[in-house]
Amino acid sequence: YIGISKYPKAAAAFAYQYLAERDVHCLLYQGRYNLFNRELEEEGILKQAKANGTGFIAFSPLAQGLLTNRYLNGIPEDSRIARGGFLKKEQLTEETLRKIKALNEIAAQRGQTLAEMALAWVLKDDLVTSVIVGSSSVKQLADNLKALEKSSFTTEELHAISSV
Repeated sequence: YIGISKYPKAAAAFAYQYLAERDVHCLLYQGRYNLFNRELEEEGILKQAKANGTGFIAFSPLAQGLLTNRYLNGIPEDSRIARGGFLKKEQLTEETLRKIKALNEIAAQRGQTLAEMALAWVLKDDLVTSVIVGSSSVKQLADNLKALEKSSFTTEELHAISSV
């Protein structure tokens, strides 16, 4: 089986054609996709994958934890930002925090946590096959699975999310 990850649209088109000419199906496209990072949707990569019969799996659907309630009241000492890993303190700007809080309000109106809504949003249509979540506990995984309980959005909710 073949999968590709983070290919630009033109390179993905080449890969799909190259593989098809050799009777090899590209099973999966993996890319970063979340409420803060929508380039793959905007560039047409999600639709391109579907048109080629290729599944799409999103990684970083919670934007390294930014799309959770983790940073609503500052930077916890045991957080990714505090540990100095991939997620840097500079990424949690006032503007980003404003967006997180606004999205959190929309999630609360839907009866969800921000993480649940963020995962449900990624899975809202048939362009995304699955998501890769990095749970640090069984409880966190169980909480993430609650996103499946309310995965549809009204037009108004999608508009409110997009306006953030």
